[in-house]
Amino acid sequence: MSQRGGAVQSHLRLSTEPIHSDLIPAGHCDLILSVEPMEALRYLPFLSPDGWVVSNRTSFANIDDYPDENALFEEIKKVNNHILLHATDLARDMGFPKGSNMVVLGAATRLIGLTAHAIETAVTKMFGAKGAEVVDMNIRALKAGADAALESQQER
Repeated sequence: MSQRGGAVQSHLRLSTEPIHSDLIPAGHCDLILSVEPMEALRYLPFLSPDGWVVSNRTSFANIDDYPDENALFEEIKKVNNHILLHATDLARDMGFPKGSNMVVLGAATRLIGLTAHAIETAVTKMFGAKGAEVVDMNIRALKAGADAALESQQER
């Protein structure tokens, strides 16, 4: 939907305590993951004061009034905890152009509360039927995102 100008969102709650609703109230979100910067901005009202935004820098400027990219990035940078990365470029450079979502997930791995090993195990289970090469590409994309996130934080 996002590539056609529509909004896309999913709420995911991870907790060791009972979860009473799948929806996250405004101001209580710990992490916004976005493969498109305008989508990250769209959901900032959900972000908690100490929450994180992890977003791809590549935009899908598919509407006539799409804002200036630099203005988008400046708004995201106003969030104290943010990571902006070139996920699309990283995935394409790896020979895995469809992997930008895994790059973004990899960039957020340390923020999720799960180990990299746990996420890699889940990826292996999820994509295992598609073969070792698909699993390997996804895990490489995760690692590329994690590395890019570290670089991004060191540059700040």
